[in-house]
Amino acid sequence: MKTKLIFATIVLLITFTSNLNAQDWPQFLGPERNSTSPETGILRTWPEMGPEVLWSVNVGIGFGGPVVKDGKVYLLDRDDEKGDNLRCFDLTTGKELWNFAYDAPGSVMFPGSRSVPATDGKHIYTCGPYGDLYCIDVNTQKPVWNKNVWTDFGGDPGNDAIDESAGGRGGFGGRGNFPIWAISQCPLIYGDLLIIASMAPDAGVVAYNKISGDVVWKTPNLGNETYVSPNMVKIDGKDHIVMVTSQTNPVGRPELPKTPGNITGIEPLTGEILWNFSGWECHISVPPAIDAGNNKILVVGGYEYGALMIQVEKKADGTFEPKELFKTVEYGDQTKPPLFHNGYFYAQYGTNNRREGLACMNMNGEVMWKTRRDPDFNKGSMILADGLILATDGARKLYLIEPDPTGFKPLASSELLAEQAAGEGMSARFGTMNWAPIALADGKLLIRDQARMICVKVAE
Repeated sequence: MKTKLIFATIVLLITFTSNLNAQDWPQFLGPERNSTSPETGILRTWPEMGPEVLWSVNVGIGFGGPVVKDGKVYLLDRDDEKGDNLRCFDLTTGKELWNFAYDAPGSVMFPGSRSVPATDGKHIYTCGPYGDLYCIDVNTQKPVWNKNVWTDFGGDPGNDAIDESAGGRGGFGGRGNFPIWAISQCPLIYGDLLIIASMAPDAGVVAYNKISGDVVWKTPNLGNETYVSPNMVKIDGKDHIVMVTSQTNPVGRPELPKTPGNITGIEPLTGEILWNFSGWECHISVPPAIDAGNNKILVVGGYEYGALMIQVEKKADGTFEPKELFKTVEYGDQTKPPLFHNGYFYAQYGTNNRREGLACMNMNGEVMWKTRRDPDFNKGSMILADGLILATDGARKLYLIEPDPTGFKPLASSELLAEQAAGEGMSARFGTMNWAPIALADGKLLIRDQARMICVKVAE
């Protein structure tokens, strides 16, 4: 009896330890939507030939990243001539288990996939570049419901006219009010709600019942064209959705009135707008806002600011007032939010005008260091795990980095990704564009370039 008890205790301990180490990556930017993983046991060194590549699968061109839940990898792939294709792979072997495709042809500058799915384990939610929002049952692999976050709220389809000078459909001109670089927002699951940015003429952020697809609430349009996904922050211990919109794009939308960008706080259960900061000076906003603690919110971009820190104060009458703490052009990130670790922010600041590389900034807006082009980091993806940073550089390399405000401290690097440009026309001028968000689950790092998704062993 005693032997059986000891054996049972050992089994429970092993199971508990395994559950602690085997973490999912169920949505854009990970479990807490902050590019941080609770996984431990991350390798501190790599073999001379680089970390082990466990498997590789072919994918179409694009920028959409994977998610992981219960040992399965989900990726919204795309063929611009046909449409979107949700693909499901086994995390251990890379074997494709099933897929669900639908017609949604069309192409824009920087063609291919865009969004990252979200899953609660029972359903997976995807949004294609033309606004097609699907809820798929992971057991039956069939759609439960589908909507369109753009055309359902007054948006033009965007793929009716061809602008050859822009390299395809939906370029500058010829697509009405459709976003220049298509719908890029990633869905957010919040309790019984599926929340996503529409930014169509008749809606800003929209919450659907995640089971039925019914609209529970929607805000009015919140401002100019944006590519930002909604994120969650804590204000006085309560959840606020934060949505960032761009200022008017002076190149892509010269016909529109010049208006500033907004940072808007929304009550997640009702859609009530709780506060708004008007004055964000970025005309192509992509990264979500991040929670910097103590009611502080950091927003970054690439055209032309930079970084902005605001603080949201709750007043005696229960209303909220956002105030600017600082802004700077010396720090930013064009496509991802920074990592926040021990009071410092780490981001890749590369735009058409700036090549600042990996950069570190403190809570007061003081830039501690930049790698600039030595080495170069430009629109890559980063994850913080076990006190280390795993980072792609936007081109060919994966880095293992020790975050340190005193200087750039790489521990290892390896060339793992292919140098293949995405598309033709304007996008071809940018060369290698391995910009997709990466994912970490069960010690396995998932990275996609413009031709493959690879699974890399990065933990014990």
